[in-house]
Amino acid sequence: MIRAAIVGAGIGAEHLAGYRALPDRFAVTTLCDLDTARATAATGRDPAIRITADLDTVLADPDIDLVDVCLPPHLHFPVSVQALEAGKHVICEKPIVRSLAEADRLQAAAQSAGRRVFPVFQYRYGRAMAQLEALMAAGLAGKAFVASIETHWNRGAAYYDIPWRGTWAGESGGALLGHAIHAHDLLCRVLGPVAEIAAFADTRVNPIETEDCAAIAFRMQSGALATSSVTLGAGDDTTRLRFCFEGFTAESGSAPYTPAQDTWRFIARDPAQQARIDEVLTGVPTGHAGFAGYLAAVAEALAGRPGQEVTLEDGRRSIELVTALYTALRGGGPVSLPLETDSAFYNGWMQAVR
Repeated sequence: MIRAAIVGAGIGAEHLAGYRALPDRFAVTTLCDLDTARATAATGRDPAIRITADLDTVLADPDIDLVDVCLPPHLHFPVSVQALEAGKHVICEKPIVRSLAEADRLQAAAQSAGRRVFPVFQYRYGRAMAQLEALMAAGLAGKAFVASIETHWNRGAAYYDIPWRGTWAGESGGALLGHAIHAHDLLCRVLGPVAEIAAFADTRVNPIETEDCAAIAFRMQSGALATSSVTLGAGDDTTRLRFCFEGFTAESGSAPYTPAQDTWRFIARDPAQQARIDEVLTGVPTGHAGFAGYLAAVAEALAGRPGQEVTLEDGRRSIELVTALYTALRGGGPVSLPLETDSAFYNGWMQAVR
């Protein structure tokens, strides 16, 4: 049993639902938030969960094995390091840090403490992604040709009533960082690392500091090409992905927050192969999805059975991609990856966009 404390009752409430789906693996013993009334409401007044506004109390508790950081982005790095230094494993919401330099310092802190850090990318977990990975493992995909992503969501003025949103100091970025980051993680999960990126972005929807529209082009290390269209000015919330392989095309539905749990279409290029594709698809187990699937993978990793968890290296790659995006926006031309430690924005991308 892994005893967890959640720090932050906003998105932390959704994390709590994931933990509760795995009662044999996790026990949430504490919820920490400066707004204790909000924290109490998030637990449903569960008497088994202690409510506190004091982070130091959480970190000093020897009965807590894992700290789940669900705070605003500018607090992710310092609180994660504090938790590691207190001997806790860490789960941290996206973006895990605000620079490649912080990512490397976080890695050093985890190694020094002998503890694990797990970035949050719960979109990976669901039957549709498991089906796609099974088809690829069966050798039915072949060469990847192109992919397209749409992150078309609707965010109006009320969304920015929370003061840190839409600001560089608080949120550390706009739609590229806070919204499309999950879809970009799925892109790299399926097609592998990015080799080159070019981007356009603008603030067109709301009067905020950060970008809320973007158009991006990727060249993957495999040679595959991809595009990503991002806006917070759509009529509804839609996430859509399409991967075109030599053997088939995989096409998601439009579920904005749970694309891997939606029903996907897998269309053979050679109709004679459709039966084989369908056979593989029917053999994929359902399993846990979303936050529960993510947390189940964390539990397996902490039990010494790694393989499906989101690693700190995955989190660093997501930060590298964000850094490259903002570097491309500042420089106006394509940016090659990986980025080196002497990259102009290794210590942070915010200077690239102000």
